[in-house]
Amino acid sequence: MNPILKEIYHAILEGQHKQVEAKVQAALQAGINPKTILDEGMIAAMDEVGRLFESGDFYIPEMLVAARAMQSGLVVLKPHLKEANIQSAGKVAIGTVKGDLHDIGKNLVKMMLEGAGFEILDLGTDVAPEKFVAVIQAGGVDILALSALLSTTMSSMKDTINALKEAGVREHVKVMIGGAPITEDYSKMIGADGFASDASRAVALAKSFLAIR
Repeated sequence: MNPILKEIYHAILEGQHKQVEAKVQAALQAGINPKTILDEGMIAAMDEVGRLFESGDFYIPEMLVAARAMQSGLVVLKPHLKEANIQSAGKVAIGTVKGDLHDIGKNLVKMMLEGAGFEILDLGTDVAPEKFVAVIQAGGVDILALSALLSTTMSSMKDTINALKEAGVREHVKVMIGGAPITEDYSKMIGADGFASDASRAVALAKSFLAIR
């Protein structure tokens, strides 16, 4: 691996956001392909963050710091990816469901997915079923990610899936759900396509939906 890409990789793992920005800029100036910077420097680092989290060597704070460092590099890299017409891994619309204003879990999943090369449409919190439906009707979204932290708002996930069915767009999108009170059984009961218990598993699930290795 190119030494600059190694430095980007390690700076992300260490959560050094200023270092990541500087090294991404240096890699671009050195003429390294933007896609190579993304794949070998940044996505590879976030894959390792996910692995470290799964193995218990990283916890949520370390994952969050690494994801933020990756995002700071992505800000520098994005215009160059667009210029080179680099396609994203897929488009994910994400939001916390109606009645729920919590966004920390959603934001972490969003950052981890972005770190894995997905394009993200963040709908925010307290998102009504109709808004999720409108986004799917507009087209271009591959995955809908629904978050809920409160057990009292879990039913909004079911309402959203039912609204997708009523609008005739349920088959157009994969639906993944997550949040503290959510279980695999609940996911199956309401007809979601999958459940992720944490941000790392959310990335693996999204990749599995689109058959990305």
